[in-house]
Amino acid sequence: MADSGASFIMRIPPYYRRPGWQRFFAGVVIGSVISWCFFLFTYVTLQEKQISQIQEQKDTIADLKQKKKIYEEDFLEYNKENLKKLTVQNIEVRITNGDKYKFTPFMTGMVKEQVKDDISDILAKDIDSVHKTRNLIKLAIENKIYPIDDKEYKVKVVEMTISTTVSIGLELSFAK
Repeated sequence: MADSGASFIMRIPPYYRRPGWQRFFAGVVIGSVISWCFFLFTYVTLQEKQISQIQEQKDTIADLKQKKKIYEEDFLEYNKENLKKLTVQNIEVRITNGDKYKFTPFMTGMVKEQVKDDISDILAKDIDSVHKTRNLIKLAIENKIYPIDDKEYKVKVVEMTISTTVSIGLELSFAK
């Protein structure tokens, strides 16, 4: 096929000269502009709503984080208090029959301090482990002889209560 010199150029039909087509194209252009303006208005309105919603959510998250921090601090403080409540904090020793041997307050204090020294390792231990070893504690106290004013005394554990304060009631007797 030889080129006869005629070029095949595509031409736009001369519709632009007819008034019906001119109105059609003008309507398409005006409709496009109006729909674009409507789209922009709708898009901007929705974006503003989303931005305000995101800001509200950020504020809510910040408030919740602050409350969480406060609750965590309170929880840690509460746990520390409970930990103190669940460990042995103090040891109290009572001698029930000190009057029988005519003990002075000083002599009674010496026996109490010696008993406290013997079992001082239970301080700051949890109550459950102290409760499990209560027989060993009792034997540690009863198997020792306490010398006071050139006399030797043995003690017998009459009562023992275990909580944050270990309370021990003792009866004295002469060592043989």
